[in-house]
Amino acid sequence: MSFATTLDRLHSQAKHNRWMRYFAVFTRVALAAGFLPSGFVKIMGERFTSLSNNHPMGHYLEALSHTGYYYTYIGIAQMTAAVLLLIPGTAVLGAVMYFPIILNICILSLAVRFEGSLLTSPLMVVANVFLLCWYYDRLKYILPFNQPNSTALPAPPSISNKFPKAFFAGAAATVVVVVLLTHLFDVMPRNTLADCQSQFKGSHRTKAGNEFCDCIHNQGQPLDQALVRYRQSPDDDAR
Repeated sequence: MSFATTLDRLHSQAKHNRWMRYFAVFTRVALAAGFLPSGFVKIMGERFTSLSNNHPMGHYLEALSHTGYYYTYIGIAQMTAAVLLLIPGTAVLGAVMYFPIILNICILSLAVRFEGSLLTSPLMVVANVFLLCWYYDRLKYILPFNQPNSTALPAPPSISNKFPKAFFAGAAATVVVVVLLTHLFDVMPRNTLADCQSQFKGSHRTKAGNEFCDCIHNQGQPLDQALVRYRQSPDDDAR
């Protein structure tokens, strides 16, 4: 059995499972709900957060909000992808359109260590990938290993009500892994100066941490430069 045939068989089984269908609908609605508010704010020309301009994400959002119709275009793209996801007939197009937008947000959040979307954006990427896999039967023709002339597998005779324990256990494990990975950063800029300083209380890096927070929230230095200075600073007991 070829790789493409195996994928067709697994996809057919998933498509004919009632619980998997419910999960696909839930994923579509959840992803749409994640883009509708943020897209609307951009269309209205308002800034998405109240972060200080000195914050790494604040730098980006402040500059983005002054890009004129490009800022509006991003909002329109987000809302369009969300609406397409909510309509069953256009959901596959919405999933395709959604992916590059949320992937960009995810990489941005990780790059600047922004707590506001440090956890949610990777989970949204994973959810979007699930939807792309869910619509594999419509997208498979652009994949290099697909065989358009292969014999189609017979569909299961009826909808299965069997609860897919392995799938949901894997989904839960994926969430746990994403949560753990987002907690690997030893130092975070946090959203405010006080929150940033609080992460160093009770440690042996209080002074170095306070200098890091000052570099971020008061001086507006780039995150990479502030991190280098933090790592080069000695511990409290070495001063």
